[in-house]
Amino acid sequence: MASEYGPRYGQEYGMSYGQEHRQGHDGGERRHRLPAVLRAPFEARAWREFGYVLLSLPISVLLFTYAVTMLSVGVGLLVTFLGIPVLAAGLAGCRGFGALERARARGLLGLEVAEPEPLRMRGRGAWAWMGAVLKSGTSWRQLLYAVLHFPWAVFSFCVALTFWAYGWATLTYPLWFWVFPMYGGQDGLQLYGDEHHRVYLDNPFEITVTALVGLLFTLATPWIVRALTQVDRLLVHGLLGPSRLAARMVELESDRGVVVDTAAADLRRIERDLHDGAQARLVALAMDLGLAKEKLTEDPQAAARMVDEAHGEVKTALQELRDLARGIHPAVLTDRGLDAALSSVASRCTVPVRVHVDLTERPAQAIEGIAYFTVSELLQNISKHARATSATVDVWQAEDRLMLQVLDDGVGGADASAGSGLAGLAGRLDAVDGLLVVDSPPGGPTLVTAELPWRGWPSPPYGPDGSRRTPRGTE
Repeated sequence: MASEYGPRYGQEYGMSYGQEHRQGHDGGERRHRLPAVLRAPFEARAWREFGYVLLSLPISVLLFTYAVTMLSVGVGLLVTFLGIPVLAAGLAGCRGFGALERARARGLLGLEVAEPEPLRMRGRGAWAWMGAVLKSGTSWRQLLYAVLHFPWAVFSFCVALTFWAYGWATLTYPLWFWVFPMYGGQDGLQLYGDEHHRVYLDNPFEITVTALVGLLFTLATPWIVRALTQVDRLLVHGLLGPSRLAARMVELESDRGVVVDTAAADLRRIERDLHDGAQARLVALAMDLGLAKEKLTEDPQAAARMVDEAHGEVKTALQELRDLARGIHPAVLTDRGLDAALSSVASRCTVPVRVHVDLTERPAQAIEGIAYFTVSELLQNISKHARATSATVDVWQAEDRLMLQVLDDGVGGADASAGSGLAGLAGRLDAVDGLLVVDSPPGGPTLVTAELPWRGWPSPPYGPDGSRRTPRGTE
């Protein structure tokens, strides 16, 4: 498995010992004078990870003993009515231990693991709770963690403690050789001895070599411990967090909320546009026509002028209604597809736009509509903010994705995370399992890439001759 050990890797995953850059007094970046390999034994992260490994042994012994005991007793008592309650209690205890382990990993390893899915009880009472615990995949995964983590905790404890103790003991050997110079009647540390001869570390060269070996072990220990905690991270993330299916369900629930909020916002916008635009003009038109009707016999010329003004108001109201309908779903998109619809949008843009659509078939109506409004909003942003002289729109299909790219030669600096319209656009795309990527360095150019899931245009239920189509696979 490839690993990246650098400042960015440490910031994202909490795996590096210290950052390669620090902010200077002037706000600029300065580098450490010591390389990471020399700083590692003194970094707080190294000691936190070492403490995590040391604590893992007693905790895993307790957890393993509890899990195996409750599982064995529960399985043995399944022939009686006590088996299910004991198993449920054991699994519930494992869930509690799992919460503590997630907290320990978060505090010492900096590993953020989401809470697993809660119990889904189909009723009330103790039996409903026990049934939910026994049916929960999370409960069994946390029991598996208790079993698998025990042998690994023993191994990692022995390795980490051996490297740490041997490294610091031999590194400081010159000091305690000077403080305690006598050992068994001889100077130095006895490396080997039997009834025939003995070997002592008692001269400057041997003492120096011993200290250098200790230095190597001391410098290597943090990296050895980090490699050991990688396995702990995998176990915690894989067995104590939510399953992929549960995480996907949470994501879909969040996306559903975004879709509902977006639909509600669109309805409010349509209501506001109708109330402030066409409705107000139609009310004024009715009043003008009423006044013209009253003056028709008294002052025909004034009535004619009022009717002429009302005619202009009717044209304006019709144009506003057309614009509003285009904002809901343009007819050209339904009738002629993305190529014609995007060309129509580009023709109304204040910046010259080249449109290239390379699609062998039309996507589903919902995807087509999202693609249309995405490009439309991006072109509006270019007109308002980019100060560009030209723009390009490319649309194509890449396997199971509909790809959109909008490029302009403007001033750049667009940021989708700044709470702008791009952030809302990214949220709407994410709600349908889409993606928005913005590449806009200061000075430009700006390239916005959008991905949407591809779903083909459904075939009509009737063929050209009026006969009903037979679904594929049912002949």
